[in-house]
Amino acid sequence: MPAVVIVGAQWGDEGKGKATDLISDRIDYVVKFNGGNNAGHTVVIGDEKYALHLLPSGILTKGVTPVISNGVVIDPEVLMEELDGLTARGIDVSKLVVSSHAHIITAYHRTLDRVTERFLGKRQIGTTGRGIGPTYADKINRVGIRVQDLFDEGILRQKVEGALESKNHLLVKIYNRRAIGVDEVVEELLSYADRLRPMVQDTALLLHRALEEGKTVLCEGGQATMLDVDHGTYPFVTSSNATSGGASTGTGIAPWRLDKIIGIVKAYTTRVGSGPFPTELDDEFGEFLRSNGHEFGTTTGRPRRCGWYDAPIARYSARINGVTDFVLTKLDVLTGLEKIPVCVAYDVEGTRVEEIPWSQSDFHHAKPVYEYFPGWSEDITGVRKFEDLPQNAQDYVLALEAISGSRISAIGVGPGRDAIVARHDLLG
Repeated sequence: MPAVVIVGAQWGDEGKGKATDLISDRIDYVVKFNGGNNAGHTVVIGDEKYALHLLPSGILTKGVTPVISNGVVIDPEVLMEELDGLTARGIDVSKLVVSSHAHIITAYHRTLDRVTERFLGKRQIGTTGRGIGPTYADKINRVGIRVQDLFDEGILRQKVEGALESKNHLLVKIYNRRAIGVDEVVEELLSYADRLRPMVQDTALLLHRALEEGKTVLCEGGQATMLDVDHGTYPFVTSSNATSGGASTGTGIAPWRLDKIIGIVKAYTTRVGSGPFPTELDDEFGEFLRSNGHEFGTTTGRPRRCGWYDAPIARYSARINGVTDFVLTKLDVLTGLEKIPVCVAYDVEGTRVEEIPWSQSDFHHAKPVYEYFPGWSEDITGVRKFEDLPQNAQDYVLALEAISGSRISAIGVGPGRDAIVARHDLLG
């Protein structure tokens, strides 16, 4: 059986859990392959709302094995808090598997993240301050701490000592902060070892064997294409590969097994943090989208920047990821608008540009070229068949499909887990 990848096709917060829910009854493993606890998402089941920050959404589905793979960075405190929170609400979390190769976020990573961001001033990236970037930097610099290190106190202490030798100089001499003690870091990390140990496996081997046995594996990306460290709006990006290619490196699943690539797009566009955003709205329409779409960060609570649908970004994501199917979410948020603008191209210093400019400067100054589509006023949250949508809503979806680079196979029409209109089989 193939592995399926779900990725955000904009700047994140597209509602990736909606696609997971749609196919969860045919999935055996759900794997988070990148990011950390900066990648929150919300899942609504009946009257219950679950805000997940580090755990894969498959942990809410009976019969599914949730996996945190090697491409993720893990804050053990956050992991335990999330597990305890779900357990208190009656969710069975006993099947969670954690990669022995995943890197650990420590107290000094969180401290460095916050003080570095403040030091940047106007050049801030807009990080969540949760230590994600510094942990990935240590990984690349080969001074990181992995999950497996928590089970060998000698190795753990050596690695913490090595890391803090340089980091304390930064904290004290550059940022005017106190030095962090080796003992306090080691003691905190060791406190999680006994609870973590039963969860830890060689997840690359586990997933390989699952696929060989005919199981279906779903790889669930954190953040989104436009936040990918290689293919996003650098430097205003995350510190990992959030595109479909990251599913292979972040899990150990061979690229040829990645058969279905499902891209998630909102019926409009949002982003958090700094960086270019051509269709951003700083007016009553932006507030309309923010209010109606409840556009506030799952992890941070920050209000999201809102704008109209951007077709060049969707086409870019379709190309970079090899998207086989789009899931269009939050169509219901647009209900009540008389007309709906869609960005179909950019104006860059008087020149019409159909694709995202390769120059960050040009993209920063790009102005959206809009086409306008008639809106609808009917409540669509109860609709489950495409033909039952208002004609203008159908036309809007079909227009987006024609200019976005891949078919739109499902449409989210409300916050509920079942509030979705299926047009094509996502696994077919």
